[in-house]
Amino acid sequence: MRILGIDPGLQTTGFGVVDVDGHQLTYVASGTIRTTQLALGDLPGRLKVLFDGIGEVAARYQPDVATVEIVFVNVNPQSTLLLGQARGACITALVARGLPVAEYTALQMKKAVVGHGRAAKAQVQEMVRRLLHLPGLPGQDAADALGLAITHAHAGSAMARLGEVATLQRRQHAMYKGGRSY
Repeated sequence: MRILGIDPGLQTTGFGVVDVDGHQLTYVASGTIRTTQLALGDLPGRLKVLFDGIGEVAARYQPDVATVEIVFVNVNPQSTLLLGQARGACITALVARGLPVAEYTALQMKKAVVGHGRAAKAQVQEMVRRLLHLPGLPGQDAADALGLAITHAHAGSAMARLGEVATLQRRQHAMYKGGRSY
């Protein structure tokens, strides 16, 4: 199974692609999509860059499933709204290409990759490097995206097994304990 992880951001969106065969994780690719070449006030232009960029990544690497980080509420509500719009553009690009999308919080990802939810960015980078046997540290945004893919590699199979034994019903707010899935 090939998993595409997305760490959305309005200026920099990270992506990471991982192949999973049983418990074996194999690094495929990672990188960032930047919108910094556009003016800060050009929100529609930035969202288009993200939509097109995620679409290009999905077309190039042909993932079976995608996972996106759930937005947390910032102290600044305007920042949260802008990040939510960037996230929406990413999810729309994935869904438009027929990909199932799972969602995890940063806390869930850090707990799955590092072992505790309050891990620093450098700790996530180092653990992603070790888990995927990379020669060097990935960038912060790419490491978070790879961490989301790793999280889904572990949690996604458990949720699928749970779904085989019991009917998973979607709650009205679309959340279940291990994350959200559409």
